[in-house]
Parts: sequence; structure tokens; C-alpha cells
Amino acid sequence: MKSNIHQINDQMAFVLHAVPWRETSQIVEVFSINHGRIPLVAKGSKRPRSPIRGLLMPFQPLKLSWSGNNELRTLRNAEWLGGISQLSAQYIYCGFYLNELLIKLLPRDDPHQYLFEKYYETVKALSNKDDIEPLLRSFEYSLLQELGFSPSLTHDGNCHTPIDKEKAYVFDTEKGMIESQSFNESKVQFQGKTLLDLNRSDFSDTKTLIESKILMRLLLNQCLADNDLQTRRILQELPLL
Repeated sequence: MKSNIHQINDQMAFVLHAVPWRETSQIVEVFSINHGRIPLVAKGSKRPRSPIRGLLMPFQPLKLSWSGNNELRTLRNAEWLGGISQLSAQYIYCGFYLNELLIKLLPRDDPHQYLFEKYYETVKALSNKDDIEPLLRSFEYSLLQELGFSPSLTHDGNCHTPIDKEKAYVFDTEKGMIESQSFNESKVQFQGKTLLDLNRSDFSDTKTLIESKILMRLLLNQCLADNDLQTRRILQELPLL
């Protein structure tokens, strides 16, 4: 007996990536609020008279409906929700960087509503041309937290005492952030204040912003197994990564 075709209606989502499929269609990777990252076949979306032609673009909130039981589902309807201006200049590269992080690190069919809301908030801030570096650092940290890849930034991973803003800490792959000692002075050190500031997304201190970038790069490289991101090369020239 065949199972009923699973249908999802009116889900808020963003397009992360799209590639051509056959002559008139596309396969789009989307990030949805209740279903996470999923691949959809947008049949006929490249036809001149398609009602969704031009809608499936990144950084725009959409309302999507789809169906299917297989890994690759079929897009049934798309509506533009509006509310975000098109990204431009270096801001669009930052948006593509966020998308590439989600594609590389977020498992499919793994809902993360908080992360979706953080993504929406970050894209909207980029469209408003807010200060880029704090936005990227805050999103990177939220992503690592959601996926369980971030160490505690409030407690020493060795002795579990609260982080002291006056002390220096290093990252240990097994324990997390631990107080720097003479035997690990060769490692990159982070001020306790930086860890506490990053934990609450306070980047008003220049040193916090500099050290947060170093720490996020270290943690992301570990998650990515040093597999380089295409967008990273561009942003490093700005330099934002």
C-alpha cells in the first residue's frame, strides 16, 4: 500500500542556493522555520510565464508549500513576504557567507527555529547596512551554539569555575575554554572579558571584536575539518573573516 504524500503548507523560508535542473526547472535548497534545511524541486520555475519565476532568490522571506516523501520534495507554491531590501555591495557577500555556513554545517530536516529567527534578523540588519563584523560574529556563535559545537564561554571547562574577565584562556578540544597555564602558552589566548562579551553579543570593545573573530575562525575550522569556504576567500579580502 502506498503511503499518503506528505504535504507542508505555508512555511516561512529563505532560499540558500539554487541550481538549474533539466531545461525549465531548478533545485533549491531552502531554510524553513519549522523543517530546517530541505531540498525542493521547483518545476517549471525558469519558464517565462511561471508564477514563481523571479521569486526564488536569496535573502528574501518567502511563504512556501511543498509535498513529497522522498529526500527531494516538490515545491507547490511560493509567495513573496517582503520586508527586506535587496542586499548590495559587501553585504551580499556576507549573506552568501551565512548561506554557505548553513549548507555546510546544518543537517537536512533538522529544525532550528531560534537559528532561523537569528538568520532573519541578521539578513535584515545586513539589508539596513548595519556594522558587519558584529553581525557575523554573533551569527557564527549562534550557529555553533545551536549545533552543539561551541564551548561554554561562561565557565572554565577544566575546573568549572566562572570565567574571570581579567584572566587569559585557551581553547582545548576536549574541555573547552580553560585558563591559560605555562604549558599551553603556545596556544592562542583569549581574554576572559572577550568570552563573556561574545556570550552576550557585546562587541563594543575593539579587543573583543578582534579576539572573537579569531575564536570563531578556530571553532568553525574545527567543524569544517579545515574545508575552505568559497565565500571566506572573498570576505577575507575585505577583511571580515
